[in-house]
Amino acid sequence: MIQFRTLRLILGDQLNASHSWYSEHDDGVLYLIAELRQETDYAPHHVQKVCAFFAAMKGFAAALEKAGHHVRHMTLDETQSFDSLNALLNALIDKHSITRFEYQLPDEYRLREQLRLFSDSLGIETSATSSEHFLVPDDALSQHFTAGKHHLMESFYRKMRKQFDVMMEGDKPEGGKWNYDKDNRAKLTKAELECIPEPLVFANDVSAILERLDRHGVETIGVATPQLLWPVTRRQSRELLDYFCQYLLPKFGSFQDAMTSESPHRWSLYHSRLSFALNSKMLHPMQVIQAAIKAYRQPDSGISINQVEGFVRQILGWREFVRGLYWANMQDYSTMNALGGTRSLPDFFWTGETKMQCLKQAIQQSLGYGYAHHIQRLMVTGNFTLLTGIAPEEVDAWYLGIYVDAIEWVELPNVRGMALFADGGLFATKPYSASGNYINKMSDYCAGCHYKVKEKVGEGACPLNSLYWHFMERHRAKIAVNPRAGMVYRGWDGKSDEERSAVLEQAEHYLGNLNNL
Repeated sequence: MIQFRTLRLILGDQLNASHSWYSEHDDGVLYLIAELRQETDYAPHHVQKVCAFFAAMKGFAAALEKAGHHVRHMTLDETQSFDSLNALLNALIDKHSITRFEYQLPDEYRLREQLRLFSDSLGIETSATSSEHFLVPDDALSQHFTAGKHHLMESFYRKMRKQFDVMMEGDKPEGGKWNYDKDNRAKLTKAELECIPEPLVFANDVSAILERLDRHGVETIGVATPQLLWPVTRRQSRELLDYFCQYLLPKFGSFQDAMTSESPHRWSLYHSRLSFALNSKMLHPMQVIQAAIKAYRQPDSGISINQVEGFVRQILGWREFVRGLYWANMQDYSTMNALGGTRSLPDFFWTGETKMQCLKQAIQQSLGYGYAHHIQRLMVTGNFTLLTGIAPEEVDAWYLGIYVDAIEWVELPNVRGMALFADGGLFATKPYSASGNYINKMSDYCAGCHYKVKEKVGEGACPLNSLYWHFMERHRAKIAVNPRAGMVYRGWDGKSDEERSAVLEQAEHYLGNLNNL
């Protein structure tokens, strides 16, 4: 029997096969990957999210074993008697007479604190190391982020471009511009709809996982499918990356904000859908960036600079930025509520049964796939919860649970900061609020909607229109200080008292009947 000296913990989102841990074989090291009720139960997770993580964990454990490492992969069947990660770790440490415990720093505050306190309580040697995934390591975050201070993502992004020499010509950005966002707001025409590529999906058998979840009474949300479409191995993740670069990147930037209900591929469009592979660390961010740039540089690729820059900005800028904001401001960030939202999330967020076509499309898609692209998350479901003043903790729980890629470090800043402006401006300079006009501009949702997008008041008026002005009016003191809001308020103030009152009354009616919209 092998005598293990060291126990190394691998969490479900630490599936980085290139980690330095695995560069050498040591028969005295036991690796642990475990399914735990602690992790399935802290929020109501989408069933496909749980299946994706559990399947990826199993595959990673098998790959480590094949590479010659000693791995203990434990399913819910084997961990059901342990009420916490701590209890499981203590049991294994005692069983194997472990003299050293090591772990990679979790990317979630909750788990990082739990493991820090657990390690402090042990009477053996302990060590915490980097997950070796992010481009900005933990010890460098303080160079870019300060607690309680507003940071501009664009400035951070430019620093990253320079630091990592990504699409640079000396100290200038390739093409002469840092940002091509203005070129990336095209709406899908009927001709374009016919050209949307079929998404690459997988058929991973997760029937045993579904049976296990049912056997243990794990409560989940969303549509269960025994054939999981998400990548659960490095090979599948690379396949999805290659597919994106070849078939989707050529039009990614142009249509990254577009939405439609008129295509069988409306849920995928030109998006990479690599977020689960990235956030579970099966792919490294620089690997993804370099693959996209390599595709762009191929002769006759047909990929314009705005397509690749928009994608690089998501990985190199946005993704690293939200993580930095998260760690600079935790734990306070998780309780911020600058706009005082208190309303409950409408019931239709769990069913998709609403007459508002934009919300119906985004929510039903989220329930069906555990996925929505960033504009659906920010400007459809996010905008609605902002305008209606939903309690941030309820919005957090929904976003954290429903999306396969949602981990708190990325979910929290996007919800509290970007969607709800609950951080008071640490993330964004002003709320991302919009009326029905924005939805109509970027989608074809409004054409098939019960409500009339051009109407602010009266029966059948688009709820977003009056809710937008109600939001802008009730938070005027906070929003009006932003110079860019001046023109909006001048237009509103130019309306008659009667017209403004009618709009606000319409909004009050909708706010009192959210479940019936």
